[in-house]
Amino acid sequence: MIGASTFMPLIILIILLVAASIRIVQEYERGVIFRLGRCVGARGPGIIFLIPGIERMHKVDLRVITMDVPTQEVITKDNVTVKVNAVVYFRVLEPVDSVIQVYDFIKATSQLSQTTLRSVLGQSELDELLSQRDAINQRLQHIIDEGTEPWGIKVGTVEVKDVELPPNMQRAMAAQAEAERERRAKLIHADGEFQASQKLSEAADVISKNPTTIQLRYLQTLKEIAVNQSSTVIFPLPIDLIKPFMKMAAVSEKEDK
Repeated sequence: MIGASTFMPLIILIILLVAASIRIVQEYERGVIFRLGRCVGARGPGIIFLIPGIERMHKVDLRVITMDVPTQEVITKDNVTVKVNAVVYFRVLEPVDSVIQVYDFIKATSQLSQTTLRSVLGQSELDELLSQRDAINQRLQHIIDEGTEPWGIKVGTVEVKDVELPPNMQRAMAAQAEAERERRAKLIHADGEFQASQKLSEAADVISKNPTTIQLRYLQTLKEIAVNQSSTVIFPLPIDLIKPFMKMAAVSEKEDK
């Protein structure tokens, strides 16, 4: 009779073969299967059985990858040197293409993002870079996404994070902004003076029709002074009281002549 010890090595061999053929793929992963060097597709998630020695698997992560684009020194269209960095969000849509179409899709996407960033910003002026950031981000996303599409990668968002200007350019822009604020202040002040002159002209027309209104204005002014608790009291003297004395002075002056 054949003892149990005879089948023990065979049982161990079978267990090792089964263990070597089992792979577990997470929900956010896919396994690209190669059979004798030939790609036979992607599998997963869950438990995957491979033929030991014949099939091998390459796992691909399908989650969104956040990649920082290193700082790039760029000369803008109006010959201003700036340093710009960005961030790229992308994910793998086709696991098979990301493995067989490109050697390292993360490194390739990084290099493509750097060259695209320099190219796009080199065609833009400084004012456009500072004021139209959303349009530049969309242009970068569109160009990078077209370049990575054959690799099975979808670029969702590209954001320019920081724009570092030379110190002399910062001073020039600060002087320009200060001059612009002064110009606006002068325009506002001039417009206020113009509106005030119009209102004064309308008030003069109203007062000329009824001279008594000027007395009411004097009384209102006295009331405002009293509210401020000022020690100086201004009392308006009606011109009608002075007219007789002015006439007498004029008559005496003629008589003297």
